[in-house]
Amino acid sequence: MRTGLLLILCCFSVCNFYGQNDSLTWSEPIMQKTSFDRASDPLSPSRAAFYSAVLPGLGQIYNKSYWKLPLVYGGIGVGLYFYFDNQSAYQEFRDIYKRRLSGHRDDKYYYVDDDRIRRSMRIAQRQRDLSLAITVGIYILNIVDANVDAHLKQFDISEDLTVEPSFNFNQANYSYQFGMSFKYNF
Repeated sequence: MRTGLLLILCCFSVCNFYGQNDSLTWSEPIMQKTSFDRASDPLSPSRAAFYSAVLPGLGQIYNKSYWKLPLVYGGIGVGLYFYFDNQSAYQEFRDIYKRRLSGHRDDKYYYVDDDRIRRSMRIAQRQRDLSLAITVGIYILNIVDANVDAHLKQFDISEDLTVEPSFNFNQANYSYQFGMSFKYNF
């Protein structure tokens, strides 16, 4: 039984060696150089967001939205200006209040009572914190804008997608029906 099975296996394996030669030859496919299109790059939005997170405005440069750069730097710059201005006012009122608690009244606000100095200190602190929150918000908005702008560059705006009003005559009650029709051509 084993010799018969071995003989059949050898016959079939030898038959493959004596077949016809293959007339088709295999060659490696030729890779064509294609130009890199950022609009079809699926990583483009995340790359733009990363660039904006590293350096504000760099994502807008990556998306070639150069007109947004002054808005980004203006918003962040104004927010930081008010943060540092309110920080210096807070420190000034805090130092005056500390000196008043120790008994000295020889400051430039000698005519103002302690309660108003304390309120001015709290107002400067609140405005400082608010300007910091606005600056961080503008920074986050910069990142989101770069991401959304890169996504919208990939959006198909061809004529295959249309929205148009439609007017249909209803023969059952002899009146016109108004509606919207959406067309998408493949």
